[in-house]
Amino acid sequence: MLNPDRRASLQRRIRLLVAATITYNVIEAAVALTAGAMASSAALIGFGLDSLVEVASAAAVAWQFSAADHERRERAALRVIAISFFALAAYVTFDAVRALLGTGEAEHSTPGLILAALSLVVMPFLSRAQRRAGRELGSASAVADSKQTLLCTYLSGVLLVGLALNSAFGWSWADPVAALVIAAVAVKEGREAWRGDACCATPPAAQECAACAPGCSCCSPSGD
Repeated sequence: MLNPDRRASLQRRIRLLVAATITYNVIEAAVALTAGAMASSAALIGFGLDSLVEVASAAAVAWQFSAADHERRERAALRVIAISFFALAAYVTFDAVRALLGTGEAEHSTPGLILAALSLVVMPFLSRAQRRAGRELGSASAVADSKQTLLCTYLSGVLLVGLALNSAFGWSWADPVAALVIAAVAVKEGREAWRGDACCATPPAAQECAACAPGCSCCSPSGD
């Protein structure tokens, strides 16, 4: 059981991490969407849209923690996060399939390569810090949002590979294939966020996880 001072400290930490995540992702989205439009890159556009989804996700957590009794807003915050994931997956799938059918080929994008590499460095730090604070506080929405940030790390790697293959070998199909991977991961994370509303109120001990709801973010074995 957390004492009031520790609980308040964790809540402040989560708010700061959420603010940093929103700031970075607004910049990331602007660069990715602009570069994606210039290069006709479905993967870059999908990555930019994921950044906007992450802004919406982080904003939902910020809204939740703006209330003194943040637990009462947990369900609504998780719903926003999950729906954002599903919307991203639907759009990216449509755009990637359109590209695979021959509606435009992606071109080389130096800004896209730089952005993907930078996100591989920044996002793991933000995700790890928020996940640890969210688990200690027992907040499923904070943990779900940290997983959205971690997803951005994975997507950065996928994007980097897709853009690099296209740039180095002219494999234009690598770009929409990378976008489809982004969409598939988004669906998975959206389902987990949707189920997370029944999570235990506080982080359970390992032996107690069986009593927690299936899919509970607080019981996830990944990360710290």
